[in-house]
Amino acid sequence: MKALNYIDIFAGCGGLSLGLCNSGFRGIFAIEKNHDAFSTLEYNLITNNNNFIWPEWLPRSEHDINVFIKNYRKQLKELSGKITLVAGGPPCQGFSMAGKRNINDQRNQLVKSYVRFIKLIMPEVIVFENVHGFTVNFQKEDGKEKKYSNYVINALKRIGYTTSSRIVDMRDYGIPQSRKRFILIAMRNHDPKEVFEKLLENKTAFLTQKKLPPNSTVKDAIDDLKMCWGTVDSPDSKGFKAGTYGKTSSTYQEYLRKGVYISPKTAVDSHRFVNHSTRVIQLHQDLMKKATRGKRITPSDSIVEGLKRRGVTVLDPYKPAPTITSIPDELVHYEEPRILTVREHARIQSFPDWYQFKGKYTSGGKRRKLEVPRYTQVGNAVPPLFAEQIGLAIKEVLKNDE
Repeated sequence: MKALNYIDIFAGCGGLSLGLCNSGFRGIFAIEKNHDAFSTLEYNLITNNNNFIWPEWLPRSEHDINVFIKNYRKQLKELSGKITLVAGGPPCQGFSMAGKRNINDQRNQLVKSYVRFIKLIMPEVIVFENVHGFTVNFQKEDGKEKKYSNYVINALKRIGYTTSSRIVDMRDYGIPQSRKRFILIAMRNHDPKEVFEKLLENKTAFLTQKKLPPNSTVKDAIDDLKMCWGTVDSPDSKGFKAGTYGKTSSTYQEYLRKGVYISPKTAVDSHRFVNHSTRVIQLHQDLMKKATRGKRITPSDSIVEGLKRRGVTVLDPYKPAPTITSIPDELVHYEEPRILTVREHARIQSFPDWYQFKGKYTSGGKRRKLEVPRYTQVGNAVPPLFAEQIGLAIKEVLKNDE
């Protein structure tokens, strides 16, 4: 079997890369435009764990994909036929059903950049991930409809790929989160349907081998991170408190805490608590008393006074969380009157605790379109535990190759 390598484009903070590395693939390089997101990927997967080979001709820094294609076209052509897998998906904000869903969002055009990159590299396998809304038609001004998923599928077929796609819910693969995503597999010399078949066939054995339950819950994921277990001064934010570890109460917690130094006086990475005002704490307490657990509440529901957020969910500890997004104040803890920390979001996304996040915690206003703080990095990521299962399924389909 030839060397299993991959390139991650629109890589974000590295959730997809982490899963692929854990499944036995080796990264060549990753393309990510934002400095903070790339810093997180670089720290965890390049500097400290040597999961990428990284070519000498490429600066180890953030890159815009269109500038990258323009500047390194020759080098990319030289890689043609030598890459096993290209993975990644363009930014999803323009497609998301939870957002404004604007057909004219410039980020939507990055789908074409994705296809241009594939044409230069021509890998054996492609993994394309995006939000469920990627499959839903846009209504154009001339009355016609446009579906970006069809554009990608047809473009790949024209250059010789066979494609297969599914809407996959991450909670079916051991992730404590109801997170539906469009997953497309394209292959040059194999049937991509086999990847989805292997993914489904292997999930029980995969989770059993890792001693993980098939249906992890919010409580399974974050109950050892409650504020009541103890706090210390935040190591990276003056004037804030950060949480320390409590005792583990699930195999999921044990799995994600592996390899981390545990001390009652040491803050868990990115486990900084928000300094809520008295008014906000009271709002959260009212929500915890009156709102149905796990149900999204909006101001129009008139369940509590003073709710100005577009929607908020008090978590049900015994069910998976709703989709983790880049907006931290949409979820309220099931026992404590506060929103979740970055680390709690990361746990629900299946990032291990040794994976450290870099950059600011939050951003606001017009900066949201330019910055990718820690909450956004986690919310935009592919759950590593799912990415690992995709990688293993691809390996199994390719195992007869020389």
